Amino acid sequence: MTAALEVIRADRVLTVVRAPEIPDPVALAEALAGAGIRALELTFTTPGVLDCLRKVADSGRGVVGAGTVLTAEQAEAAIDNGARFLVTPGLRVRVAAVAVRRGIPVVMGAFTPSEVMQALDLGAAAVKIFPARTLGPGYLKDLHGPFPEVDLIPSGGVNAGNAAEFLAHGAAAVTAGTDVVAPADVAAGRWPEIAARAASFVRSMK
Repeated sequence: MTAALEVIRADRVLTVVRAPEIPDPVALAEALAGAGIRALELTFTTPGVLDCLRKVADSGRGVVGAGTVLTAEQAEAAIDNGARFLVTPGLRVRVAAVAVRRGIPVVMGAFTPSEVMQALDLGAAAVKIFPARTLGPGYLKDLHGPFPEVDLIPSGGVNAGNAAEFLAHGAAAVTAGTDVVAPADVAAGRWPEIAARAASFVRSMK
């Protein structure tokens, strides 16, 4: 269960991909992993995401997870197709139940301290603080007061200009989004451009 999280903690970053299509998910995973971002979250907002999950999982390129998981049925399907972690935008009791039963870590979305506690009670392996742009990096430090041992992963509004600050304020990892994987570039298969931006994002974290 912890293998996917160990990769995320080691790299201190994962990438969430929201695109109208992913023409070659393995090439995308290779571009990101080569730049230092091994964990990628493919979301249920992308048509055909289950096929994409399976292709990346079968290739062994990177660590693939499913995002925007809203239902137990989606959770089961994602795991059956190779997802090694699940991500939710908010508290989802049935998704958490599937993840716990199947031994797959779930990164559960939360914002307030009460929601963080609920996510932990449901079995979240880490908590996604979303939308992170609303209160900024300092909010991570505030949350670590009552939750010093919880892995907090900010998402939404994290970019190359503030990723290092989020990490300095206690984030276990950050979520890179359109700053690295612009939907148009993913749909067009511009893998060298994506790799270059991913490498720049990784450098910015330091």
